[in-house]
Amino acid sequence: MHNRTPIPKVNDFKGTLKKLWQYISKYKVSIIIAFTVAILSTIFAILGPKILGNATQELYLGVTRIISNNGGIDFNKIASILLLLLGIYLLSAIFSYIESFIMASLSKKITYSLRQEMSEKIKRLPMKYFDNNQTGETLSVIINDVDNIGMHLDQSAITIVTSIVTIIGIFIMMCTINIPLAIFTALILPVAGAFVGMIVKKSQKFFTNQQEYLGHVNGEVEEMFSGHTILKSFNAEDKMLDKFAIDNEKLYENAWKSQFISGMMHPIMNFVSNLNYVAIAILGAYYVIRGKITVGNIQSFIQYSKNFTQPIGQFAQVLNGVQTCLASAERIFKFLEAEEEIPKECLVKDLKNIKGNVKFEHVEFGYDEDKTIIHDFNLDVKAGSKVAIVGPTGAGKTTIVKLLMRFYSPTKGSIYLDGNNIENIDSLEYHHAFGMVLQDTWLFHGTILENLRYGKPNATEEEVKKAAKTANIDHFIETLPNGYNMILDEDTTNISSGQRQLLTIARAILEDPKVMILDEATSNVDTRTEELIQEAMDKLLKGRTSFIIAHRLSTIRNADYILVMNHGDIIEMGSHDELLKKNGFYAELYNSQFDTID
Repeated sequence: MHNRTPIPKVNDFKGTLKKLWQYISKYKVSIIIAFTVAILSTIFAILGPKILGNATQELYLGVTRIISNNGGIDFNKIASILLLLLGIYLLSAIFSYIESFIMASLSKKITYSLRQEMSEKIKRLPMKYFDNNQTGETLSVIINDVDNIGMHLDQSAITIVTSIVTIIGIFIMMCTINIPLAIFTALILPVAGAFVGMIVKKSQKFFTNQQEYLGHVNGEVEEMFSGHTILKSFNAEDKMLDKFAIDNEKLYENAWKSQFISGMMHPIMNFVSNLNYVAIAILGAYYVIRGKITVGNIQSFIQYSKNFTQPIGQFAQVLNGVQTCLASAERIFKFLEAEEEIPKECLVKDLKNIKGNVKFEHVEFGYDEDKTIIHDFNLDVKAGSKVAIVGPTGAGKTTIVKLLMRFYSPTKGSIYLDGNNIENIDSLEYHHAFGMVLQDTWLFHGTILENLRYGKPNATEEEVKKAAKTANIDHFIETLPNGYNMILDEDTTNISSGQRQLLTIARAILEDPKVMILDEATSNVDTRTEELIQEAMDKLLKGRTSFIIAHRLSTIRNADYILVMNHGDIIEMGSHDELLKKNGFYAELYNSQFDTID
């Protein structure tokens, strides 16, 4: 009880419990077997003290016979009783092992099944889901909540059943020994339960505050480490330390109070149990003197009474586990029941002979239904054309790309690829036709070779090297330890941002898409690296339809079309020279960049 955490709130207890049972009911045969053997294990364990009491009684009678010179101790009878006891405890242990094995296997099957379903669910979720939900929260559901389900299903369900069987079974066994003593001992349950309830209620608010301030302290430590340079540059170390000290002090106060109060559970339960023990010893002695009970039965009864209060403490822990399990289940089912992207009929399933003609026809779109971002967008791009999209932040540039990539569907209007409405094209085939190089480069933990093959896993080493040479990155790779087999770390900090960008370009070249999208691909690099990236991009875009989003207008001078966007509309369109001659919005943007540089 010393490591209790706040019990999470379940918004729909009955509904979530019903859904969880429906989900695990396909394993009901295994569950029934596990519960049956758990009950048998508990019953055999309950029988033990009564049989041990018989051995004690036989030993007592033997001693009395010795004292009265009327015989001795019958060790053979005691040995047979103890062998029977050993057999019963052995059966209890075997059944317990079988139950543990079944439940452990069952919990792993359930967590495996849940993660499999959640993994498949991710593929069916619309982009809107990821825009509205934090990545960390989704990961927590998939990892932590699923683990909670497995852990508590394994422990809590069986504990509830065995605790109930233990209480009922022990009470029955005590009644077979002496009913008044059994009733007296049973009165301990509400007393112990009241103490447990008081302690849980008193300590819960301190546990809740402890978790809250622990989150504050962890967040502040993370901020101090990740923002160490900023803290120093603004001389904010003392301010941050003062804030940390306040929260750390509150964490300390709530932590020791929660631990102290919950730590009273065990001594109080022991005190109640010992009072019961003393009362049973006194009353038992009285009944022995009057010949209403044997010494062996007293020994059995005392052992039963000590075990009678154990399920109370177990229930307190199990209730916490059940709440945690159901809270996790509620979040999991909320994720699994999230609105999915409705699959459309795929009329076009083969794009092998794609040319790359793209057309936007009266397209309107808004991330929120009541707020339109793109208004009546029209564009006709011929295959092999290089189209640059420029404009201020919030103009709708990236939204156009997301619509083209079918991450979202237009509210009105249509987008066509080679005359086919993109909504009618098989999504896998459609995305194979596109390549993307983004401002935020994404490389995973693995070798350079594995990263380059990401879009084309069956590419040969010769094809990979050819793509790397085209992207001006082959020479750099060859100078690295292990070359193409060098492992990139998780944050890819062992290569520069420019080199990472060149690797993503090489990856796109290897995939050989018909339509390329470049989103601020040169925004975070120095001038020399930008020249290398620009040269690599020129090779990449040759003969392909391409859409380039750029803030550095000097990089898109040779584009066939430059679309100038503002507030979701195309306000100017033409080549670089044509737009400068118009002396409009584009010319103002272009000249302002060079004025800034000067």
